[in-house]
Amino acid sequence: MPMPRARARERGSDEGGMTTVQYVAATGLSLVVFVMLANLIVFLYARGVVRAAVDEAARTGGRAGATTAECEARARDVVDDLAGGGLAEIRVSCEAAEAVMRSRAEVTLFGWLPGIVPDWSFTLTGQSVKERER
Repeated sequence: MPMPRARARERGSDEGGMTTVQYVAATGLSLVVFVMLANLIVFLYARGVVRAAVDEAARTGGRAGATTAECEARARDVVDDLAGGGLAEIRVSCEAAEAVMRSRAEVTLFGWLPGIVPDWSFTLTGQSVKERER
């Protein structure tokens, strides 16, 4: 037969307002998982930004009379417009071949939780056929 609530309090078995260690640990762990997922989404966005910057730089460098300096400047402008800040370390270089302009970005994205979320490094390249001058 269940004991009435008044008698349970008299015997010292009141459980109201008690926070367990398991609840606190589960809440903390769920917050860490949430931050990791948010960091993954930001990583994927930043990769898309760098992809767009590399492609845009190659297109700009592919114009008739364009230089590698213009190509690199365009890539920096795109990255600054879409993903400014200390999110990543991005090095962009352009190289003009006889009929092709190539752009290359070496990227390191920094994890938000050092030791838990690792940094992500990758390289992206783009190229465009150079226009002929008339």
